[in-house]
Amino acid sequence: MNGYKIINDPVFGFIKVRQGLLLDLVKHPLFQRLARIKQLGLTSMVYPGAQHSRFQHSLGAYHLMGEAILTLSQKGIFIFDSEAEGVEAAILLHDIGHGPFSHVLENTLMKGITHEDVSLRMMEEINAEMNGALTMAIAIFKNTYPKRFLHQLISSQLDMDRLDYLRRDSFFTGVDEGNIGSARIIKMLNVVDDRLVVDAKGIYSIENYLTSRRLMYWQVYLHRTTVACEKILVNLLLRAKRLTQEGKEVFATPPLKYFLEHDVDRQHFESHPEAYECYKMLDDNDIWSSIKIWALHDDTVLSRLAKDLLERRPFQVEISNEPFAPEKIEQLQHELATHFNVPFEDAAYFISANTIEKYMYNPAEEHISILFKDGQVKDISEASELLSGEALTKKNRKYYLCSQRI
Repeated sequence: MNGYKIINDPVFGFIKVRQGLLLDLVKHPLFQRLARIKQLGLTSMVYPGAQHSRFQHSLGAYHLMGEAILTLSQKGIFIFDSEAEGVEAAILLHDIGHGPFSHVLENTLMKGITHEDVSLRMMEEINAEMNGALTMAIAIFKNTYPKRFLHQLISSQLDMDRLDYLRRDSFFTGVDEGNIGSARIIKMLNVVDDRLVVDAKGIYSIENYLTSRRLMYWQVYLHRTTVACEKILVNLLLRAKRLTQEGKEVFATPPLKYFLEHDVDRQHFESHPEAYECYKMLDDNDIWSSIKIWALHDDTVLSRLAKDLLERRPFQVEISNEPFAPEKIEQLQHELATHFNVPFEDAAYFISANTIEKYMYNPAEEHISILFKDGQVKDISEASELLSGEALTKKNRKYYLCSQRI
């Protein structure tokens, strides 16, 4: 088709990317980098089919954004062509700042910097290259553009990001519970007083969406084995960082080496251009290439953790509704130190005690509002007959104790 690039997507079929700004963004090196970063990190240790990339997810979210713009326009919500292009560009780039293994790197090798912060910086860099072509997209992304409902389509509890990743992650993991009716939800979207709402006919689809999201979190994203593998990777990176800063020889690709040698917080990241340049080069390959070499290292802790990942030997996991006693964790650390013949302090890398909390529906975030025929608008927690407000807004909390197998 003239004026479009056609991309065949396994979830949504043919995705059309318009020539001009949008196709230029897809071709940009920073966007192409996302093809080398898995969407679900180490989830493939549990669901082998979960090999899809953030590149695919971003294209899927872009496709759904186009469907949402079409639906709203057909309902009389006036959206300029320039605004449509701006919000489509913003959703294309919403994840561009992600690093390898997502939040593992975000919270381990860097402190106080989110992938949204990096996404915005990358968008501003591309905007400068393109002589301001992304100015509106950035305003929508930052929620400073007058039509606030456009930002909600990118970031809210019912945005195109979530609608894509639930469908896509369900497809590639084979977990049917996440297969939401995204097409119907989009058809039910509307706008009232510059706020995104859902027509009352779509309330059952929203209830299914919220239930599916909760199931996907505990069955996929927070699966005990996935969590256990992520804790190995976190502790492995922390060990490599410590050894590097103690002057030990630890192999790493140049971009990863930078983050092992330096304590990168927000102030450092913003004041050292080389930190940003190294981050732009990082992808999953840097981590795996380094892990393969670490498995041969003479440091017992580093090599053991590296082999655990390479040979799929996840930490054992104990889950509780109550915090684990410090005495239990200390005793476990002593046992691990003895078994692996390492100092008690070093045995801490073989343990991870964490609290994981998740809302089904977070009342503190952007609300999901239901529009009734009489013009009344109610929050989903009030409108739903199937899901009570208490059940919807209750925070689920679980305590994980992950440890090396003896």
